[in-house]
Amino acid sequence: MLTPLHLSPSFGFGDRLGLATPGHIAALRRSACDVQPVFAQQSVRENARTGRTPQQVLDDAKRAVEAAGWDRPWGADADHLKSLDDLPPFVQAGYTFFTVDPGAHVDNAADTDSLPVLQEKAKGQNWEELSALYLSEKGKQAWGRFEPHTLLRALVKYGKAIRHAVAMYRRLSELKESFDFEVSVDETDAPTTPLEHFFIANELTRAGVKFTSLAPRFPGRFEKGVDYLGDLAALDAELAKHAAVTAHFGTYKISLHSGSDKFSVYPLLVKHWGQRIHVKTAGTSYLEALRVLANHEPDLFLKIYALGQAQYETDRHTYHVSAELEKLPVALDLPELLNDFHARQVLHVTYGSALAAFGAEIQSALRKHAEAYLEALTIHFEKHLTLLQ
Repeated sequence: MLTPLHLSPSFGFGDRLGLATPGHIAALRRSACDVQPVFAQQSVRENARTGRTPQQVLDDAKRAVEAAGWDRPWGADADHLKSLDDLPPFVQAGYTFFTVDPGAHVDNAADTDSLPVLQEKAKGQNWEELSALYLSEKGKQAWGRFEPHTLLRALVKYGKAIRHAVAMYRRLSELKESFDFEVSVDETDAPTTPLEHFFIANELTRAGVKFTSLAPRFPGRFEKGVDYLGDLAALDAELAKHAAVTAHFGTYKISLHSGSDKFSVYPLLVKHWGQRIHVKTAGTSYLEALRVLANHEPDLFLKIYALGQAQYETDRHTYHVSAELEKLPVALDLPELLNDFHARQVLHVTYGSALAAFGAEIQSALRKHAEAYLEALTIHFEKHLTLLQ
């Protein structure tokens, strides 16, 4: 049943090809992880690069759900929506989950701005009201305590983004009655501190926004298609503070974006949030498709890989990745390229170019090797889901 999933633990299975949902369902059935799936999950950016519409994405998922006889709740996520104009096509298609990305309104320079610059930027914002509210608190909470300069920095950094998220929520409420609403600030230059997390959540709540989940920008590197890069002990300590914020409100769950293959982080999510989690994946299903091609259609895979190398420097700009072309393996069996950090990221972010050039061939090859793709996805996502139990 396509429906809002609310505070149930949930997992987003992005599918850029429209062929992966059978494998996602098989992984859910094989694992013992009790999460609610989001089978249709695609952003405006992904739709533009894949040449698919919101309706096509949802229809592909529905067909697979019906064919597999999936009779439990599932969701459809309109991901990384940036403007009011992005909303109607997803509403009309019947999506149940709306992820708003106000990242363009986040002032990343606020982290290093001097006090006079912050004061100048804060003019016209509701500083008097906020200072009376946040600076009167006594004692220090697990997430910290506001001082005038930290409140000013939070206001300048996130104030406009919060107002944009509120406007998106209010417009969506005019278009649709029941839905899951997520606010994502994960694609920013600097991490969201626990204190800033509290500010965002509190301001959204004060504005009447009923949000299901919030995606902060955590410290370290959550890059596409690879495991977490950073100090896990430091991340563990920071997540404890973020978890204290969510526990204080008790009304939303934490959302991990770029959740593909973050195997070292999943136990920490469960440790700090239990079942109050949402995890998003997308490109990893595409990479498993390429693994199938590397095994069964090597000539097609080599064309995709060569194009990826040619397009990487252009296509990487809208993603957090650090692969270097000069570090690509010189001699590896083709399937092993899908286990190499640099090759994996090159292939991951150039999917749009690959589909534009070879989309019909890729679709045909994966239908031909449907059983291999099903098994690859089942194994890969069973590994994800097992770590979230």
